[in-house]
Amino acid sequence: MPFHRVAAYIPSGAAALGLGMASAAFRSRSAGPGFDFAVCADRRGPVATDAGVPVMVDDDIELLTRADLVLVLPGAQDTQEPADALLDALCRAHARGAIVAAHCLGVFTVAAAGLLNDRAATTHWQHADDLATRYPMITVQAELLYVDQDRIVTGAGAAAGMDMYLHLIRREHGAAHANALARLLVMPPHREGGQQQYVDAPVADGRDAERLTDVLAWARAHLGRRLTVDTLATRALMSRRSFIRHFAAATGTTPHAWLRAQRLSLAEELLENTSLTTEQIAQQAGYSSAAALRQQFLQRRGIPPRDYRRAFRQA
Repeated sequence: MPFHRVAAYIPSGAAALGLGMASAAFRSRSAGPGFDFAVCADRRGPVATDAGVPVMVDDDIELLTRADLVLVLPGAQDTQEPADALLDALCRAHARGAIVAAHCLGVFTVAAAGLLNDRAATTHWQHADDLATRYPMITVQAELLYVDQDRIVTGAGAAAGMDMYLHLIRREHGAAHANALARLLVMPPHREGGQQQYVDAPVADGRDAERLTDVLAWARAHLGRRLTVDTLATRALMSRRSFIRHFAAATGTTPHAWLRAQRLSLAEELLENTSLTTEQIAQQAGYSSAAALRQQFLQRRGIPPRDYRRAFRQA
């Protein structure tokens, strides 16, 4: 069953950005899955944040026993040892079937509970070495924006928490809901690149960036065409080599990988919201055949298009 009851745990000194992103992703709206979102802490009352403004919390960690999705939000630093009661509550929530998700320094709390032992995980690239040193049973994949281990999901630092939330919504409630939220928040529904793009990455100059933005918008509107790197570079008024360099700096990925993600996202929306055949969807999304679309779906989503449509078809 897709999750609806979402409980976010905030530690003392919580990162206000992390709390804001969780609220933006899961607060109740007139349209959408209809999440029941609430915040808890070690005890009820005011909780300090790194913004200097306390947050009034009405629930303690007992709230975690009723949630389908448990979020462990990051604090300002990871030196404070989490309480045994919190670690026990996280383990019990996971054992009864809840999804446990954390990003940035919140990953350290999930690690302290032992839930990441013999699993892969990520965190902010600045803290990845520390996580690997303190918890050697974890395979730290610092290059990724998020790592999905079924009912344990971890994300990188700062704004990558929203990438993780969009992934969870897409996975459990379908691409249409994730894409609608991304549009509302004015952000891409899925970033193909990893954390490397944020480590001393070069930035394209204004004219190149503007041309690249126009080319990306044009490519999204013409995914049914045969789009090559040379075609995109020509529209951007760049050489092939210069285009690939600027593209990687702006998106953190290659043109081929970006196009693959865009086509898959379009195919998901068409499966959810139309009655088109798989062959027609493949054609509109730029696949050579329905078989090619099916292969990509199995490889990237783990299920065939038919099963995806059955799970997420909109009324």
